[in-house]
Amino acid sequence: MRIVVTNCNTTQEMTAEIVRGARSAAGQGTTVTGLTPAWGPESAEGWLDSYLSAAAVLDTLRTHDGPPYDAVVMAGFGEHGREGVRELVDVPVVDITEAAAHLACLLGRRYGVVTTLERSRGQIEDSLELAGVGRNCAVVVGTGLGVLDLGDTDRTQAAFLAAAERARDAGAEVLVLGCAGMTGLQRAVGEKLGLPVVDGVAAAVKLAEALVTMGLRTSRAGSLAKPVPKRRTWGAGRD
Repeated sequence: MRIVVTNCNTTQEMTAEIVRGARSAAGQGTTVTGLTPAWGPESAEGWLDSYLSAAAVLDTLRTHDGPPYDAVVMAGFGEHGREGVRELVDVPVVDITEAAAHLACLLGRRYGVVTTLERSRGQIEDSLELAGVGRNCAVVVGTGLGVLDLGDTDRTQAAFLAAAERARDAGAEVLVLGCAGMTGLQRAVGEKLGLPVVDGVAAAVKLAEALVTMGLRTSRAGSLAKPVPKRRTWGAGRD
């Protein structure tokens, strides 16, 4: 089985970190490949970045000329584009946002998301609502760290723990890592918190494997039918 993981930004180092987390979660016989958009924001933090990122990820998959893949994992927490990717490709598409939330709902009645900057809260809340799991979210809490700040492990852990305590006080029984760049953090902080911590990248990989194994694909019966055939211009000279 071959899974492609799409980073939502152009930072190669973050793609490599996400792929490491995805491979550690993947089962035997699953190959994980990371894709980094050639254009778009270096980190996705806000509505503008998110819409640019969505178009860049779609373009990256549209022009992909590597080996065929069996599933796509979209590694952008709360970012746009998953519905468009589901229209575009003929394999299962799993977004880390809804994957983490669905698994969190199996572990407790209400979950909390710990993310990067507070400005991402609106996008994440909207994404969870659209996925049908918003009602189970107790709170979305920011750490105050930007995406590119997550490389400082000690600082990130301290900020995550402080935000996680606020989420727990707000009623969260399970915690979700609210950024793909936080992959791996659950191992370091889970015991300290006394709560289950769900990593969206790992959750998405396992769900993607399950869908492929079960032979399930995106329904083409209605809103996610293949795109209407027409001319589409993808930037200057990219039609």
